[in-house]
Amino acid sequence: MSSAIQFEHVSKIYSKDTSMWRRLLSKESESEGFQALNDVSFDVKEGEFFGLLGPNGAGKTTLISVLAGLVRPSAGGAKVMGYDVQQQFRQARQSLGVVPQELVYDPFFTVRETLRLQSGYFGLRNNDDWIDEILFNLGLTDKSEENMRALSGGMKRRVLVAQALVHCPPVIILDEPTAGVDVDLRRGLWEFISRLNKKGHTILLTTHYLEEAESMCDRLAFLKHGNLIALDKTEAIMAHYGGSNLEAAFTRAMYSSEEGVSHG
Repeated sequence: MSSAIQFEHVSKIYSKDTSMWRRLLSKESESEGFQALNDVSFDVKEGEFFGLLGPNGAGKTTLISVLAGLVRPSAGGAKVMGYDVQQQFRQARQSLGVVPQELVYDPFFTVRETLRLQSGYFGLRNNDDWIDEILFNLGLTDKSEENMRALSGGMKRRVLVAQALVHCPPVIILDEPTAGVDVDLRRGLWEFISRLNKKGHTILLTTHYLEEAESMCDRLAFLKHGNLIALDKTEAIMAHYGGSNLEAAFTRAMYSSEEGVSHG
């Protein structure tokens, strides 16, 4: 099976000072800054539902930003559907849909206008049938003509999910998609995402709701202080670290001194 996502020896070091003049005049090397990622390598297969887990500050968002072409790694690289995210950015980005943690939106457009505008970024027009399907599945049909600034926080997050799906990408990144939303949205979102996964879409999920990861994900990767410490099938990781559920295994992994489990 081909890889939908590839991380190849990805490292990222953020310099201590972002001032251009300080960087030009300082003799400090980049290696003296903050190491957000350290030699991270793994693949996600096409059609897989994959979980990327770790505590705050583990490097999850940095890794996703590398994949989306928003952050240039200090070493290594990443590919989406075989496209290098730096050298073939347009093709890689066309293959990727990202649901960010932050609620970022234009307050002057309606929901439908927002999705049409997002479609235009990918060269799509007259795709209202697909937009209507997304709106229906995310419970946004009755909000389609409402202004974005009038929506609740949970509804705005639904629109972010819709924006990530509007160009029907083969790879979907969900970065804390259910943070701060109601139970109905969580249930409806996972039913919709599960259907997309069964149709062949590859899903990469980050979440602090470990019961979601346990029930949805085929394989998991654990990040800790920028290092990949575990990579295997969900059941294998739980069996390795012990505990009755993923939350117990995750807690033990974060406090363990082990380097990781066998890669599966």
